[in-house]
Amino acid sequence: MGGSGRSGVLPTDRRMSLRRLWDAQSDNWIRWARAPGHDTYWRFHRDRFFELVPEPGRLTLDLGAGEGRVARDLRARGHRVVEIEGSHAMAVASAVLSGETPCVADLARLPLAGACADLAIAFMSLQDVDDHRIALREIGTVVTPGGRLVMAIVHPINSAGRFEMASGGDPPFVIRDSYFDTRRRADDIEHAGLAMRFEGEHRSLEAYGRALEDAGFVIEALREVGEPDPTNKWSRLPLFLDIRAVRR
Repeated sequence: MGGSGRSGVLPTDRRMSLRRLWDAQSDNWIRWARAPGHDTYWRFHRDRFFELVPEPGRLTLDLGAGEGRVARDLRARGHRVVEIEGSHAMAVASAVLSGETPCVADLARLPLAGACADLAIAFMSLQDVDDHRIALREIGTVVTPGGRLVMAIVHPINSAGRFEMASGGDPPFVIRDSYFDTRRRADDIEHAGLAMRFEGEHRSLEAYGRALEDAGFVIEALREVGEPDPTNKWSRLPLFLDIRAVRR
């Protein structure tokens, strides 16, 4: 999420997989993610997220690695990282900066040996897969028992509703559809001269919790991440949900 700028919840093409929709946005995302200080990752979310990340171990997987900024930060902290990314264009962009070779694959069909990693990172990717339950089951097979998954998603409160225009005072945050119903959504955001469409799926907190349970994970830490600027409307509600879970 990019912070200030014009945004709106828009219809999305349910005939296309989220992986294909994000691949179509790859050029926009590379520009957006690499603009210095442009979005919430650079301003505050990276630091909050890395508070939950364990020390480097045998192998760290970056699942839904995008253009590679999380993987680069992990490597700078001493992690041996394998990147998995569904978009060929984003994987190529990551390789150019890192010199590594990301693997282009679907999170629902990971081309990895069982129990190969002691840490999996899924930073802002699980809301962008078509079936989070299958993806989490796959992650459960590649994380060794006692290993950990650290994930960040759009907070389910965030994706359930939107701020609406108000004639005066703070804009109200309104949930018009059922919080509990899973549904596709798209947000068009323009910020500091860059435009990006964020495609994803709203799911309840319980939906993610049950999927983690079914995949063999137990939540051991949870953080609700909001905008630290008290003048920003998103300081009133959480933007993101960060979770660390251990594999039973």
